[in-house]
Amino acid sequence: MSRSVLWTYAFVDRPLSLFGRAGDFWTAVTDTRRSELRGERQEFVTLLAVGADACVKVQGVMDGEGGAHLDFAVADVPEFVASAHRLGARTVADHGTLVVLRSPAGQLFCAVPWQGESVRPPVVRGSRLDQVCLDVAPSSYDAEVAFWSGLLADWESLPGALPEFHVIKPGPGLPVRILLQRLGAERPASAHLDLACADIEATRAAHERLGATAVSRGRHWTVMRDPAGGTYCLTGRDPETGGLPGHA
Repeated sequence: MSRSVLWTYAFVDRPLSLFGRAGDFWTAVTDTRRSELRGERQEFVTLLAVGADACVKVQGVMDGEGGAHLDFAVADVPEFVASAHRLGARTVADHGTLVVLRSPAGQLFCAVPWQGESVRPPVVRGSRLDQVCLDVAPSSYDAEVAFWSGLLADWESLPGALPEFHVIKPGPGLPVRILLQRLGAERPASAHLDLACADIEATRAAHERLGATAVSRGRHWTVMRDPAGGTYCLTGRDPETGGLPGHA
């Protein structure tokens, strides 16, 4: 199970034609620099933090509008994949050291070997990219919560602040947690990135100066659109703990 999960990566998935624009924006937001491009189409880049290990990557996708996904860096890829299969996931592609899987609701995620990552990047100007939110149709939601709670059995699985949310929270040191959101209507599973912000309005203004636009506002969050057209959320959570004020 997830005791073999030793690091997590949040992927910013955007159309390949907008890959450079997405890289520019997310590099600025996370105060990082870009690695050399990788992949057959030069479609992958890692955002490198100073004095810490990377936990964010950008991928150019050929089909669709993109979104987000998680990579789990594990001690034993076959064991992790077998655990996912037992809980209802299926393999989409097996590249040996990289296995692409799909959850029961249809969300893509990957298993990769751990490369010794251990140092979490710091808070950047009052915010931190620390969460991948899985947007799940009502008919699939309970089963999807059960899947992630089972796969990540040693992470803390608990109800969110509102009935439509469920949190899967890793132990100390891992940089990315999971939020499941039950949608109001049936549609295919997708995912987006969340940032924890000490001051949502100050972060919104900073992101707008970098080319993002505000889309809508909720109870504890503001939905944004980055310069590559992808949506993400600024949330009123503690950037250090990831919790809402007064919560862990």
